Amino acid sequence: MKARQKRLVFVGLAILGIGAASTLAITALKSNISYFFSPSQVLANEAPPNHVFRLGGLVTKGSLIRQPDSLTIHFDVTDNAKTVKVIYTGILPDLFSEGKGVVTKGKLGADGVFYAEEVLAKHDEEYIPPEVASTLKTAHVEGVTNAATPSNGASK
Repeated sequence: MKARQKRLVFVGLAILGIGAASTLAITALKSNISYFFSPSQVLANEAPPNHVFRLGGLVTKGSLIRQPDSLTIHFDVTDNAKTVKVIYTGILPDLFSEGKGVVTKGKLGADGVFYAEEVLAKHDEEYIPPEVASTLKTAHVEGVTNAATPSNGASK
């Protein structure tokens, strides 16, 4: 085998190796991606069924229920337009509270309840996760638009 042929074989194997490594990396990343959805999007069936995703919004005041002698907690997450019931078993972050921003990660059950495997709370009094702020802003604009439109469908 000539030196030129050896180099071509080496370059070919290098390209093949890089391609295989890239394919493995992309496959691993796809399995770890979890998309963000608001309660309105979840109830509009935009969230993927039987896949892990993030649900974000505000914890509805008065919705927090702790099961006695258990780490299971029930609460509602809202984007001020729609509300989704959430069940989480585990220790909540110290900053978790009603009326504050939250992002949960888990799956939507066939019963319409979101079963969270992870709960993330806000950082300080003023902070709302960017996804939650965007969702609340969108829900507010849609709510204002719907409220401004007369119910009989006629425009002003």
